[in-house]
Amino acid sequence: MEEVIIIGAGPCGLSAGIELKRAGFDPLLLEKHVVAHSISQYPTYMQFFSSPELLEIGDYPFSTPNDKPYRLEALTYYRNVAQHSQVRIRSYEEATAVIPQADGSFIVETLNRLGEKTAHAARSVVVATGYFDHPNLLGIPGEELPNVTHFYREAHPYTGMRVCIIGGNNSAVDAAMDLLKVNASVTVVYRGSDYSPNIKPWVRPIFESMVNKGRVRMLFNSTVEVISLGHVRVRTPEGVQELENDFVLALTGFRSSRRFLSAAGVTVEGDWEIPKFDPATMETNVPGLYLAGVVAAGRDANEIFIETGRSHGKLIAAHLLAGRA
Repeated sequence: MEEVIIIGAGPCGLSAGIELKRAGFDPLLLEKHVVAHSISQYPTYMQFFSSPELLEIGDYPFSTPNDKPYRLEALTYYRNVAQHSQVRIRSYEEATAVIPQADGSFIVETLNRLGEKTAHAARSVVVATGYFDHPNLLGIPGEELPNVTHFYREAHPYTGMRVCIIGGNNSAVDAAMDLLKVNASVTVVYRGSDYSPNIKPWVRPIFESMVNKGRVRMLFNSTVEVISLGHVRVRTPEGVQELENDFVLALTGFRSSRRFLSAAGVTVEGDWEIPKFDPATMETNVPGLYLAGVVAAGRDANEIFIETGRSHGKLIAAHLLAGRA
C-alpha cells in the first residue's frame, strides 16, 4: 500500500510531492499526460504574468534572463525539478476513481495509455488536478463546429483570416495582439462593459491603442449567440449583427474537474461549487483526502494560481507528519 498518492503532476502536484518526500514520505504521482501538461497547452510564445521567483517550487531556483519567464522556460524548469527531486511519477496513467475504504484508506483506479487498468491502495490521497482540460463551454449553436476552438496555440494557422475572439481577459487580449502579426482581421466580443482589470498592465495600453486605431474591433456588452462556418451572430447594445467570419476562438476560461471529489464524498458548497476543506491543512471533509492547487477553488479557476497553490504541499506534509506521531 502506498502512503500517499498524488493525482496530478502539474506545478502544484509536483510541489506537494517534493514537500512530502522531504517530510519522509515516498509519494506516487499519477499524471494522465506528462509533467506540467497544462503549461504545455499554453500558447506557444506565452509570457507569464509572474516573476520566476513566484513560480519556483521546492526551493529550486528558476533562472531566466527575462523579468517574466516564457512558456518554454517554465516547461524546462518543471521538467528539471521533477528529475532532480526524483519524485516517483507515472506519466500517461489517468486516475479514473478515488474510492474510500472502510478502514480509512483509499483505492485509486487508473487507466494507462495502453488501456490497462490498475487499482492502487493508499493511506492518503492528494487531488492536484488542474483545469486546462475543461474549458467553460458557451452552450450555443455551432460551438461544436471545426472552425471553433477553446485552445489558442499560435497565430500562423489564422494568417489573413477573419477571427472572432470571445472573451476579454488575458488569453483573449494576448491572442488578439498575436493575430495582428499575421494580418488577421480580429473582432473581440466581450460581455463586460469595459476592459478587464485583469489584463496585464504592460499589455493593456498597447491593446487599447490597437482598438483605437481600428486594428482590432472591440465589441463591449456583447455576446455571440450563434456560430456557423462563415458567420457569427452577435448581440450588441445596437442590436443583433451578422459578422462574416472564418474562425472562432472561444477563450472563455477553464474550470477544474470535481469528478473525483464528489464521487469520493467531498462536500461541494455554494454557487462556485467550492470543495469543503480545512485551509490550514488542505484536508477535505473526507479524512485522508487532500487538495492542492486550483482544484481547491471550485469553478473559479482564477482564484488559485501556481504562486499560491505551490504552498499547499507544505500544509499537507505537516498535517500527515503530525498524524505519524
